[in-house]
Amino acid sequence: MFHESVIVCFVAIAALSSAAPPPPPSSSPSGEWWRDSFIYQVYPRSFKDSNGDGIGDLNGVTSKLDYFVDLNISAFWLSPIFKSPMVDFGYDISNFTAIDPIFGTTNDFKKLTTEAHARGLKVILDWVPNHSSDEHPWFEKSIKKIKPYDDYYVWKDAKIINGTRHPPNNWLSIFLGSAWEWNDKRQQYYLHQFAIKQPDLNFRNAALRKEMEDALVFWVKNGADGFRIDSIPYVYEDAQFRDEPIVPNSGKPADDPATLKHIYTIDQIETYQLVQAWRNAIDSLGGEKKILMTEAYTSLPNTVKYYEYGSNVPFNFMFVTGLNNHSTALDFKRSIDGWINNIPKGGNYIANWVVDNHDNPRVTTRFGSLRADQNSMLAAVLPGLGVIYNGDEIGMEGLQLSWKQTVDPQGCNAGPERYASLSRDGERTPFQWDTTTSAGFSTSNITWLPVNPNYKTLNLAAQKNVPKSHYGIFKKLVALKSSEIIKSGELQVILATDKVLGVVRRLPNTTPIVLLINFSNDAIQIDASAWMNIPSNMSVYTSSVSSNISLGAHLDTTSLKLNGASAVILA
Repeated sequence: MFHESVIVCFVAIAALSSAAPPPPPSSSPSGEWWRDSFIYQVYPRSFKDSNGDGIGDLNGVTSKLDYFVDLNISAFWLSPIFKSPMVDFGYDISNFTAIDPIFGTTNDFKKLTTEAHARGLKVILDWVPNHSSDEHPWFEKSIKKIKPYDDYYVWKDAKIINGTRHPPNNWLSIFLGSAWEWNDKRQQYYLHQFAIKQPDLNFRNAALRKEMEDALVFWVKNGADGFRIDSIPYVYEDAQFRDEPIVPNSGKPADDPATLKHIYTIDQIETYQLVQAWRNAIDSLGGEKKILMTEAYTSLPNTVKYYEYGSNVPFNFMFVTGLNNHSTALDFKRSIDGWINNIPKGGNYIANWVVDNHDNPRVTTRFGSLRADQNSMLAAVLPGLGVIYNGDEIGMEGLQLSWKQTVDPQGCNAGPERYASLSRDGERTPFQWDTTTSAGFSTSNITWLPVNPNYKTLNLAAQKNVPKSHYGIFKKLVALKSSEIIKSGELQVILATDKVLGVVRRLPNTTPIVLLINFSNDAIQIDASAWMNIPSNMSVYTSSVSSNISLGAHLDTTSLKLNGASAVILA
């Protein structure tokens, strides 16, 4: 989950929290199958519809497993598939151990994991611990104060001012407005840091913690190879429920969370301890190692601290929220160096690079279609793990929907004047497989979100056998990711000029791997050999669609021409 007002750019480097973390992991990374690979995010509603109802489902994903094999990714993770009223399209869960009928059944999930494992693929589930749906039986019992559920959610008495009822404090929801909602039956307010129909769970309650831990274990026993933990910084709040400080002159409406400094509603130390408890519970099951990935839009120090509490992949969102089409080569260098330099020392922690996700405008929207391949190329050449969102591998573009077409609650809550900048529908449109009905996503002409009209020319089938296509390039990037020079080679991030960023990976007695990105919209000619200490003649491993550089071409790096907004990898 995401709201742009709570982003903290990764460029700023600060001291890590003084809270004492647990000891670092063992020096052996044995069994960490996710290393030096790409993980692929699937948004199930929009990936493949198997039954013609216009909504993607688990059997649709199963039917496309060979596509993942062809890409050679290590794993895919599924946005929420649990039982839900779908107010927030699966992020409002009414049963943490059941599959929603929209997506299929538990048997369909077991079939998916069985067939995925047979192909050497891992399956990661999206875990949403901060809240449930208000239609969860726990919440219904909590309203009635039935034990032990009476304390499963965060309830507070009203604040009475001049005889008038007010929320307990000034906390604001990510979806705009007060984070508190009055319940007439219980005669108290409940906390909802997201939608009104998503009441926050109370993790200070031991019984609730056990329920959620048991649900994680349930899915591991049913085939899950790990979890992406949603919105983890929000799970605990200040125990004293103090008002948050007001941001002076924010320029935002009073109902916008950007008007507050979030020091009491996110990043509490108990949150990290909870992740460590989940790590321990999953590890205690034995068997092959399971991955934990944590989604935290927070400061760099707070993000990397998750490494020390059991997260294998504390999502690095610098390409998603910290940088954009106005960022310079220097901005990219500073951000990359900042992340690499702040990964904790003394363990086998690996970097990660999130190219895109379902909560933010697509990379083609944020950086422009000419730079569609750029961040995937960076994720491939930089050390560690790459994370890509379905559709990015073919250069899918965001779609601007009308107010009447908007279904995302974050956009709907913003109203017709503000929805365009807050709705996440544009990046969630159906995957464009081919030129048939609804881009091959569904046999129905009506889909839950409209298909982007550009599917007639922008689709997988059109790119499948074209080496110089987004798809062809991405396949080469995945293959490069697992090479020894990327796994263990020396890293240099270099400003080749003020407009050109260079990344070099080196191993002794081996031709280096060199990535060059032109951040200017104009063509540039540089002596990359002198600036980057690379051979004067190198071959093109791959290049961005916009580069006009042929794959396999031999280039003179002493006089290298790069088109505007283009990128090339040399070997």
